[in-house]
Order: sequence, then C-alpha cells, then structure tokens
Amino acid sequence: MIDVIASEWLKLRSLRSNLYLLACSVAAVGACAGIAFMIGRGFDNQTADERLAFPTNGDGIGNGIAVAYFVFAVLGALTITSEYSTKMIQTSLVAVPRRQVLLLAKVPGLAAVTLVAGQVLAFAMHAASMAVLGDRAGQLLRGGVTLGTSLSQPGVLTSMIAAGLSMAAVALIGLGVGAAVRSTPGALVVLTVIIVVLPVVAKTLPMPLRAQAGSFMIENLPLQIAGVGGGNLPPALAAGLLFGYVAAALTAGATVIAPAGRRIKALAIGAAVAVVVPAVPVAASPGAGPSALAWADCADQDLVKEMRCASITVPLNWAEPSGRKIELTVGLLPTTGAQRRIGTVFAIPGGPGGSGVAALSTSAGSFAELRARFDVVSVEPRNTIDKGVLPYDCLVSGPWITWPDTRAEFVELGRRNRAAAERCRAADPEFFDHMDSASVARDMEAIRAALGEEQLSFVANSYGGRPGIDYSRLFPGRVRAMVFDGSVDPWADRAQGRLAHEEAFTRFAAWCAADTACALHGQDVGEVWRALVARADRDPVPVRGALPRIAYSGFDIKEAAAPSVIQPGSAPEYPRWRQLADAIARAAGGDASGFADYVRQSTKSLKVPSFIGMNMTHCLDGLGFRDYEEYRDKRREGERLLPNLAGTELWHSLGCVGWPVPATNPPAPLPAKRLPPYLGVGSLTDFGNSAGIVRHVPGSGAIQYQGNGHGLYNSGNSCIIAHVNRYLTSLSLPPAGAVCRPAGP
Repeated sequence: MIDVIASEWLKLRSLRSNLYLLACSVAAVGACAGIAFMIGRGFDNQTADERLAFPTNGDGIGNGIAVAYFVFAVLGALTITSEYSTKMIQTSLVAVPRRQVLLLAKVPGLAAVTLVAGQVLAFAMHAASMAVLGDRAGQLLRGGVTLGTSLSQPGVLTSMIAAGLSMAAVALIGLGVGAAVRSTPGALVVLTVIIVVLPVVAKTLPMPLRAQAGSFMIENLPLQIAGVGGGNLPPALAAGLLFGYVAAALTAGATVIAPAGRRIKALAIGAAVAVVVPAVPVAASPGAGPSALAWADCADQDLVKEMRCASITVPLNWAEPSGRKIELTVGLLPTTGAQRRIGTVFAIPGGPGGSGVAALSTSAGSFAELRARFDVVSVEPRNTIDKGVLPYDCLVSGPWITWPDTRAEFVELGRRNRAAAERCRAADPEFFDHMDSASVARDMEAIRAALGEEQLSFVANSYGGRPGIDYSRLFPGRVRAMVFDGSVDPWADRAQGRLAHEEAFTRFAAWCAADTACALHGQDVGEVWRALVARADRDPVPVRGALPRIAYSGFDIKEAAAPSVIQPGSAPEYPRWRQLADAIARAAGGDASGFADYVRQSTKSLKVPSFIGMNMTHCLDGLGFRDYEEYRDKRREGERLLPNLAGTELWHSLGCVGWPVPATNPPAPLPAKRLPPYLGVGSLTDFGNSAGIVRHVPGSGAIQYQGNGHGLYNSGNSCIIAHVNRYLTSLSLPPAGAVCRPAGP
C-alpha cells in the first residue's frame, strides 16, 4: 500500500496543472479584499446609529471561500478524471487491480497538499480582509459582534484552522465526485451545483428554513465548528458533518469504480461511516430538556404577534409550597433560528408592579438581534398591580409623603401610610404580604425548571435588578449571565447614590444659562431654586384654581421636579427641562400649578403619591427605616451631600414608615465566588448604581452611556444593546473605561 501511495504522490506532484490551479486560488484572497473594500466604503457613509446596525463581515473569508472551494474541488477531481481522459486509468488498474485501493491511495498525497495550501490560503484571506477594513474592523455592532473579527477574538483562530481543513475536505469531495462521474466536465457540473448552486438556493428560502438549510452548506461549517456562528449546528455535529460529506463522496466514488459484484459491500461500508460519524455528536449533545410550559397564542391581542404565552402555577408562600397557589403568565419571544441556540434570556421587568410580558412586547425590537441565539422570556410577576386580586385603583394611589421635622410628624406619617396600605391589604392580606422580590426570584426559578434549562441569562431592568440580585443569592449555580440595566443598588448609601442627580441639576442650570428658551435664562438657577424650596418649606406655594385647595412644600417641589431633572427629553430641545423651568418660574411667582399640572398628567394626582402597589414590594425588601433615629441620620447625610435635591433619596423609604407588614427580604450579601462575572450598564444618572451592584462580583464589568435615559436596553439604545448582546452571546465584557456616547446631530 505504501508503494501505491508513493506512486500516486508522484503523479500528483508531476502534473503542472495542479500548480496552476493552486495559483488560481489566490483569486479568493482578491475576492475577500475587494468585498471588504466595498464594505468599508459603505460603512464610512453611514451615521453612527446606522453603523451599529451594519452587517458584520466576520472573519472575512466567507466572501471568497466559494472560489477557494471550487479550485480545491477541481484539483481533487482532476486527480482521477485526468487519468480517465488520458486513458492512463487502464495502466493504473493493471498496476493496482484493486480499484478501491487505487482510489484511497490518492487520498494521503492530495490531503497533504491541500491541508497546507488550505491553511495558508485561509489565513491569507483573513489577513487581506482585516487589512482592508483597518480600524473599522473593531466597530461593535448591535448583534454583539464586530465589523471584522481579529484572531484574538474567541473562536476566530479555530474557525481559520477549520476553514483550511474544509478546503482539504472539499478537495477529497472533488476526488470522490471525479471517481463517481469519471469525466472532468461532468465533475465540474456536479461540483458547481454543490459549491455554488445549493448555497444560493438555500439563501432564497424563507426563515427559519433558510438558516436550517444554510447550516448544512459546507461554506458555513467552519464557523459552526468554531462555535462562533454560521448556522445552528453545535460544533461537534458540524465537524462530524464535514467528515460525513467526505465519506459520502469517497463512498460514491468507491462504489462506482468497484467491480459489479463488490459495489454493495463498498456502498454499505461507506454509508455506515458517513451516517454514524455525524450521528455520534448528536447523541452526545446534552441540549435543553423538554419544556413543561404549554405555549399558545396570547390572550392579550395588543402583544406582538410572534409572542407566545403560557401559565405556570407557583406557591403564594414559598415557605409553604403545598399551600395556596397562584398563577403567573409567562411570555416568550422564540429564537429566530438564524444561529445555533445558546439558551434562554429572562427579561426581568422593573417597577415594581410592571408586567414583564407587556414590557417585552413593547421592547421586542431591542431583542431582535439577540433572538438569533436565544429564546427571550418574561413574566407578569406576582406583584404586577393589575392582576385583579387586590384593588387596582388602590394600588395606583397612595398618600402624599411629608418631610417629618419631628418625631411626632414621623409617627403621624406612619399612621397615614399604614391606613392607606390597610385599605388595599384588606382585600387579601395573605397575597399582599408575599410581594417581596425574593418570592419573585423563586417564581423565576420555577419558570427556569419548567423551561427545562440548566441555566438562564438575565437582563434586569430598573427595579428588576432587585429580584435579579435575590435570584443570584438564592440560585447562584443557575445564573449563566446577568445584566443590570439602570438598577438600584440596595447596598449603596442613599445620598451617595443620588450624587448623579445633583450633577443632572447642574446640567439643567447650565442649559438655562445658555438657552433663551429657558424661562429662567439670565438668572442664577441654583439660587432661584434653593430660595424657592426654602420659602415653600416655610410657607407652601398654593396651586391656583385647584379643588380641593392644596399647596406645595419645598419637599413636594423637589419630588415633583426630580424626574424632569434627570430625564430632560431629547436634545437639543429638552422639552421636560423647558417645562420644569416654566414651573419653577411660576412657583417663584406664587403659583405651583406648573408642577401640579405635569404631575397630574402622569399620576392623576395633584401631588406625587406614594404608590401602594410599589410600596408593597419596596417595604418587604427592606427599603424603610429602622426607626426615627436612622431617618434623622440619613436626612442629615442627604442635606450635607445634596444641596438641591436633599430628601428625594428618602422619598420611597418614607413611604414605608408605619408599614403594616415587617420587612421579610432585607438586602443580603451575594455568594460572589459562586457567580459568573456580571455586566452593569446605565446612563449618566443611574450608571453608578449598576456599577455598584456588579462590583460585588469579581471580574465583572460596566459601561456607561454618557447621555440621559433609563432602561437603556429596552429603550433601544444601540450602543448598549451591542455591548449587552456581546456579553450575553460570548460572555465577553467591555474593556475597562469603555463608554457609549450619544449620536451626533
């Protein structure tokens, strides 16, 4: 056999046409460079947001790999068809009567040449693409990938090696096809169909069939072998499939050239190898378990059409799992199947009191790219305020919080809070008493088990960070990844956490000084504001025309103004800053109706109410004060650090004074060493809290959006979406100090 292999090697290296063919493969490098040039030109002509949505060029070799494949396949085919065309096959068969031995003897030499040439060509194609893209290659895109992928990125080196191996595999496929067809023109036709026609046809199919069919195309196997895209096959199956294609082609060739009496045996052996090898990784792949949730069309017709819904029953009191049960609605945006599925992302809603299903439907566009690799689920949590168990009108109302100056006033505030809470609680005290975030986290774990997933990835929006923290504490081994988006840090000092709001007030004052549209333009905004607040605390400012008659204290003014201070609206108009400046000017003139008007627009109340529906979770989560002395200490700290907004940091906590149910879920430490690195994201005003949370877990990272906003991922901030998607997909964190900047005009 060694002598036969040596003779076949001599034949292969003596054919000048083989050298010419290998030289032609350089055209693949030119194709990659040319297309990369056109991509770069197109990218340069886009706006910042359009660039984030630009399609990736990946490792760059996909643009020329069809050329390389065709050259290598022809080389393989000519290895045997040239003997048929010159009639030399008869001589070869005289020397080697066993035809399958003759065919297999051609494999080692052909494989050796094409393995080396394939590796050189793959790296050359990649280098050419990256060189043409230049610095653009590092641009992060919304899908969590970059415009070009360098060898330092996870999986890229593996995909390069796999691409070189696939070229050698294609050469062996060409050998098998050539042996089966016995004609160079015929082999060229068959190879053209395999390498060119079938991939083009696959790309014309509708989704998800397009992705499913494309996954089996040879050109997409290298990326799947490396586990970095290309289709929805796991790496082991993709590698097995590539081997299976080679085995199938060589089996076809060996069967055709075999004597008539031995063809069935050759076919049986080859078919067994071609089928069994790809099937082994399929059987070995663990995958997700079956879901116990019965997905169906959602009853709410206002949800996006692709959303599916299911119900799950959980204990009301997790300390008594066999006791009373409640039913929760779970919503699913299924994976599009464009890439290999990684798992499930759980979108934890904020509030507290909001429906995650409705929020996921509203923000479905933000998850579009992520759904190439993940199912996305959310839930109407137990503390969703419109479940019908507790009176909705009661939960969306509440007392007006006052700023206690004495112990007696503190006690009186507690009496009013308790009375308001008891009015809602009376409908179902047991239900009311179990709305804490730890219970929500346990519900999420029940959903994970029902989904059949070993682990979940999470995007925790706003107050959704609190059940995300509790889930991390209770079920650390079930967390694959966790994103905190504008979440509140339960361990942070309250006044320190509002320093960013003071900075926002400074920006508001600077805008007033620069823009004549500000009603306070030409005045010292800080002085006007502080004088107004101090005067209103001594003598509240009436709301003219209001019935019943009400007046705003300085504390009322600060709480009403705070949302507009930190959320000014779109630049450069800043409509909420304009509205705020007008309200301040009117209040300085003795009329607080400017504040009352826009508070009423969002709350249907003349002053900001302390919503019972939020407090029934806040207070159980330990947001209240231990006693009057703690309140006084916290108040003094806020007055020292927050000259313009002192008190706003304590507003939610004051809503828990006198609460009828003790805190059952106070903040507790995380099992940091058992958790994976986390990602925190946030805007100018809430980044510090998200970053503070993730600092409790070693190796975590954070990225700030240097603009305004809250719940950045759900609201469609493309830069934040890009970083979050990259983290969720590859567990890669942004570099230290990385930021997202607002798009230019």
